[in-house]
Amino acid sequence: MWKILSGVFLGWSLGANDAANAFGTGVATGAVRYGTAILLTALFVLLGALMEGPKCMETVGELSRLTSTEAFCCTLAAGITMTLLTYGGIPASASHAIIGSIMGAGVLSGLADFSKLFRIVSCWLFTPVSGILFGYALHRLLGYILDKTVSKIRYRNLIYSTGLLTAGSYGAYCLGANNVANVTGVYVGSGLLSPTVASLVGGLSIAAGTLTYSKKVMLTVGKGIVPLDPFSALVSVLASALTLHLFTQVGVPVSSSQAMVGAVLGVGIVGDVRTVSLKMLTKIGAAWFLTPISAGLLACVFIRWVG
Repeated sequence: MWKILSGVFLGWSLGANDAANAFGTGVATGAVRYGTAILLTALFVLLGALMEGPKCMETVGELSRLTSTEAFCCTLAAGITMTLLTYGGIPASASHAIIGSIMGAGVLSGLADFSKLFRIVSCWLFTPVSGILFGYALHRLLGYILDKTVSKIRYRNLIYSTGLLTAGSYGAYCLGANNVANVTGVYVGSGLLSPTVASLVGGLSIAAGTLTYSKKVMLTVGKGIVPLDPFSALVSVLASALTLHLFTQVGVPVSSSQAMVGAVLGVGIVGDVRTVSLKMLTKIGAAWFLTPISAGLLACVFIRWVG
């Protein structure tokens, strides 16, 4: 069972990086305290992993027929890649990292299933697009409703703060439901863990990362892409969560970072596209592109070394 330790490490790094996608905008605007944010994220990530996590396990497990040792190497490679990006304060994709490492191992062994990879990559491409569309539509719709129904500032502020807590908790739930497969799905495919146990181990690992090392990326998401007011922050979190939940029902783990960046960009388009930081978007986009390549190469090195 020592071979699942690399999965625990990957879960920790995912929690440290992707917790920002649930409450980063709320913390950055001052509407939610950081301590409250990480506690709620840890709780609802675990709940989402246990209730809906198995839905995406099969997709990850069937990409390549990995041995237990290869599964260990793949999650270790993905975990190291995620940790380096987290240290740099860059929102990264655990989906890109683990799928890249699995495909690297599959190419090395000649057992990679590229037909399933096409479905996953297609969902990856639609993730930020969905985030943009949800962000834009929700900003227009909810903004219109608020303008027509709530005029007093103090009532609006109450709605924003309550809404950010609710939407952030929902976002954390969706993060656990969709992304726990990235952490322990390979162990289900290799026969080491059942889907239920894999969801529990993965959920606890992500929660641990959230509680210990999530602040740096949280501020990048909240402030680095486009300045957000509390209402825009609320819309961004809700749009990101809806995107993740949509792909969970399809059974494909996608990038919560892509969903959030897309949502924030959609909100930025409604306000003023000139406020969007192209430098930060370029930095994040480069990280998304390099993540699967780096993780795949690192997995090949580890497998060769262990072999």
